[in-house]
Amino acid sequence: MTADPHAFVSAESHYARFRPRYPDELYTLLADRFRLDGTQRALDLGCGPGTVALELAGLVGTVFAVDPAEAMLEHGQALAEERNVRNVRWQQGDSSALLGLGLPPIDLAVMAKSFHWMDRVQVLADLDKLTTPYAGVVILSAGPPGTTPLPGWAAVVAEVRSTYLGTVRRAGSGVYPEPKETYQATVERSPFSAVEVVPFDQLVVRSLEELIGLQLSNSYSTPTQLGPRREAFEEELRRALLAFDPSGRYEETIHTDALIATRV
Repeated sequence: MTADPHAFVSAESHYARFRPRYPDELYTLLADRFRLDGTQRALDLGCGPGTVALELAGLVGTVFAVDPAEAMLEHGQALAEERNVRNVRWQQGDSSALLGLGLPPIDLAVMAKSFHWMDRVQVLADLDKLTTPYAGVVILSAGPPGTTPLPGWAAVVAEVRSTYLGTVRRAGSGVYPEPKETYQATVERSPFSAVEVVPFDQLVVRSLEELIGLQLSNSYSTPTQLGPRREAFEEELRRALLAFDPSGRYEETIHTDALIATRV
């Protein structure tokens, strides 16, 4: 499986604005675990608009932020300018050609939800060649499918989405791919077989408009996927969510597993 550069077309601004950041405790853990002192070279592979890269930048010497989607990189560069972050190197590229990107030896490689879209076995093998001897690989995810309880409003969103887009979850020109094994099992078979999983939970409260914007950031409900029905989708979703909870405030406990892997 290769990252589809078109999976998030038209979702980039919503992704940058409405996807939550990871908790501060995650970056404290990485700094301690890998003794980050502002000199290391980190890779954020499948960086999107720099959700992780911009946070890592304060801990390492250089972050190489790689993504196949040019528009995602443009949003990341704009955010870096706003925040006066100068040590992120933005580079368009695909995980399937990782060794051809001209990257230097990497001390820490991080992949968030992007890992889902990759040929995971091949990427880990390539990272074995690209990274320094004591490097680490970190994969951030919500954990194995079906293991994280969903908030009550999720069923409301799913029902409205299925009305407009069907029950099959689309992604770009294809469908949303489901992993055949857990990330942990895949990584434990890789050169980075020493694996530790650290969980984080954070409570996020969204407004009605933020929750609608979040749906437009998903590969399976982008503005492009909705096409001319986008306005009707948003209006119906707005009505359904307010019927579910008229307060207009929607809570979610976001679970993140930080899978930290090193060589034995």
